[in-house]
Amino acid sequence: MNIEQYGWNEEWKMKWNEKLQQLEARILEPGRIVGDFGSKYRVTASTGEIWGELSGKLRHSLSGSGEYPAVGDWVALAMQDGGEHAVIHGVLPRRSVISRKVAGVTQEEQIVASNVDTLFLVSALNDDFNVRRMERYLIMAWNSGANPVILLTKADLCTDAADKIAEMQLAAPGVAVHAVSALLGDGRDELLPYIGRGQTVALTGSSGCGKSTMVNWLSGQNLQLTQDIREGDSRGRHTTTHRELFVLPDGGIIVDTPGMRELQLWEDDGGLNLAFGDISTLAADCRFSDCRHVREEGCAVLEAVASGVLDEKRLLNYRKTQKELLFQNSKEVKQKRKTAAASVKGTPPRAKGNSWQRVLEEY
Repeated sequence: MNIEQYGWNEEWKMKWNEKLQQLEARILEPGRIVGDFGSKYRVTASTGEIWGELSGKLRHSLSGSGEYPAVGDWVALAMQDGGEHAVIHGVLPRRSVISRKVAGVTQEEQIVASNVDTLFLVSALNDDFNVRRMERYLIMAWNSGANPVILLTKADLCTDAADKIAEMQLAAPGVAVHAVSALLGDGRDELLPYIGRGQTVALTGSSGCGKSTMVNWLSGQNLQLTQDIREGDSRGRHTTTHRELFVLPDGGIIVDTPGMRELQLWEDDGGLNLAFGDISTLAADCRFSDCRHVREEGCAVLEAVASGVLDEKRLLNYRKTQKELLFQNSKEVKQKRKTAAASVKGTPPRAKGNSWQRVLEEY
């Protein structure tokens, strides 16, 4: 097994040498997590794919779900049983982290994938096509440190693909948008620059958008199960139930993730302004530096809406998302995270009183 096939390079060797100095003296070797199954992981190492689990010391040192190893992580392994099993003693510093808030009211970070170079944001060209939802995915992508690329799948089912591509490009300035059809084999060549040797891409999007089909198409194999979407609402069923990493014939590495029914954003690291760059640019001309773009006089953003330069729905989504991220960064939420981190390992404590959605509405 050649771990260079999974993206191991000089940069990771340097991080590996630094990490070894932090760990106790022992015989360790690098590996990359290719599957997350909860309490256990599938890890690729020099001996091939094996099962791995956290050492007791490492598990005890982790204070939140966001610190646990994730698919795409490079880890330090101590081999057991002749290389058929491994114990994970450490995680190398990440280059990028794709994360979101866990579903429900629990204030915990969920890592979707790590060390990803390009994040494919997948949306189907059917009745599930949703520009406003894509704006939220773009915020997650820009916050991650990965390069976002929008894939519009199932182009063979769409009679106005050109119009929808233009609509998506308007909502995602500076982001590449590709319409593809796995059924017809259209658009694969456009994706080759992203899946070259040593590059890691991840797929994310709502259920039924065609992520698993994309994995099979790009790999030339039936690596992932697929299911038809439901008739009537164009929504899909959850096919992928866990995160998993595969090596592509072009030399790239691809991560498939379960479909998301909803995307609750984690903390913002500039992703909001990048995803809504046009609004940020307009806001520079507002009369007041703290303009909220609601009813203020001299608001350049509201003037752009009135003149038809800016879509009002885009501004409304910006306000809603901004409010959500402000809440996520509030003292109340930060205190809940500290409480959860200090609690005994296990299920994090659930928020008491108002639900997350109700508190957000009142914020």
